[in-house]
Amino acid sequence: MIFGLMLGIQYQTIKNPIERDTRDMWQLREDLKKEQQLQLELLSEIRKYNEVIESHENKDSADPENALKETLAVLKEDAGLTEVTGSGITITIDKLFSEKLLGIEIQDISPDLLKRLINELNSYGAKEISIQGRRLINSTVIRDINGQTKIDNFSLHSYPIEIKVISEDVDKLYNRMNASTTDEDFAIDNLSLTISDPIDELTVPAYEDSIRVRNMKPKEIIEGGD
Repeated sequence: MIFGLMLGIQYQTIKNPIERDTRDMWQLREDLKKEQQLQLELLSEIRKYNEVIESHENKDSADPENALKETLAVLKEDAGLTEVTGSGITITIDKLFSEKLLGIEIQDISPDLLKRLINELNSYGAKEISIQGRRLINSTVIRDINGQTKIDNFSLHSYPIEIKVISEDVDKLYNRMNASTTDEDFAIDNLSLTISDPIDELTVPAYEDSIRVRNMKPKEIIEGGD
């Protein structure tokens, strides 16, 4: 019985080996730095919304209508429903070599490549992003539909593609993007990545489509209640 038990444990160990963390010290430090940055951003968001709540409570008794309007304006800005102007950069995606030179048709930019670029921009401090004049928000979907890359329902089928990025620390964003190797990933798909110098005033348009709210409904008002 003991031999059979030991044999069973050994079999399970071989079948499901313990996964070891193979990251080196620098990778661990980089991951820790990203998590700390995420924590700071979350704390900043919590602080901002606490200030909104406190302001709303203070003004509610004196001027409830104005307090609601101010809260609504803040929520619209956070949701991407308002035009935003700030310092930032523009990124231009274009064909690296012409179709005549290569003798083949250049395909649309792949959704995975575009999402990888957006994730990198966000990790470097991007606050607002638009692609071809289309504002990106939390619910934006980038996917392939029938061979065409689409942002929600907008097709990216022509070059060049212009991306506008606003950041609170535009110099940091600019330096990080210039030091990045993302342009090599684009070159594999015969695409070039051009980054502009920092721009003092860059305007990102508001989100144009309607936002569908799911799993939410108006609260029923109970007569005689608060």
